[in-house]
Amino acid sequence: MKKPLAEFIGTFTLVLFGCGSAVIAGADIGLTGISFAFGLALIGMAYGIGGVSGCHINPAVTLGVVASGRMSAGEAIPYMVAQVLGAIAAAVVLLVIASGKAGYDVASMGLGQNGWGAGYLGEYTMAAAFIFEVVATFLFVVVILGATGAGAPTAMAGLAIGLTLVVIHLVGINVTGVSVNPARSIGPALFAGAHALSQLWLFILAPIIGGVAAGLLFKSGLLDADAE
Repeated sequence: MKKPLAEFIGTFTLVLFGCGSAVIAGADIGLTGISFAFGLALIGMAYGIGGVSGCHINPAVTLGVVASGRMSAGEAIPYMVAQVLGAIAAAVVLLVIASGKAGYDVASMGLGQNGWGAGYLGEYTMAAAFIFEVVATFLFVVVILGATGAGAPTAMAGLAIGLTLVVIHLVGINVTGVSVNPARSIGPALFAGAHALSQLWLFILAPIIGGVAAGLLFKSGLLDADAE
């Protein structure tokens, strides 16, 4: 149970502090601050639980690791269950905290959920949202698999991965709020209302496609330093 517990705690931390930065402090820190909140939360967890579970804290990453051949499907299932449960638990805690402020209303003010279209941040189209999430997740998982592979300077892996997440958020917050992580999207959407739930499919499907594609690229040997 050590690895699923680590994944639960890691995903809980990412969602609480990442989404929390948007919900509680977004007006003060802006998009740059929110971007760094997600990245720094990931860096902290990478060094905190990386030695236990590898700090996937993201079903798309776990499926990418499976596709790369570094993990079995049986090992992945407890990881992904723990990740989703951690995200849901974080969303509950965030909702309780945010509700402690007079005037907060989750229906109108949200819970850091992802989205697209009219009324959502930059009002990008569904096609733009889908393409961004696939490509951003693909690149994110490429960095993760490369930074944690044989021959890589693993002591720097957490920093490289976390800073990549910062850059992804700097570019993509206005497009989708940035998911690249189905668990991160599921947690807030469950409490943010019917519209968020109706768009949730994209933030499950697109990151999975991107993550698996990155894993298959490493499995092919084209980017794997161990491959002949």
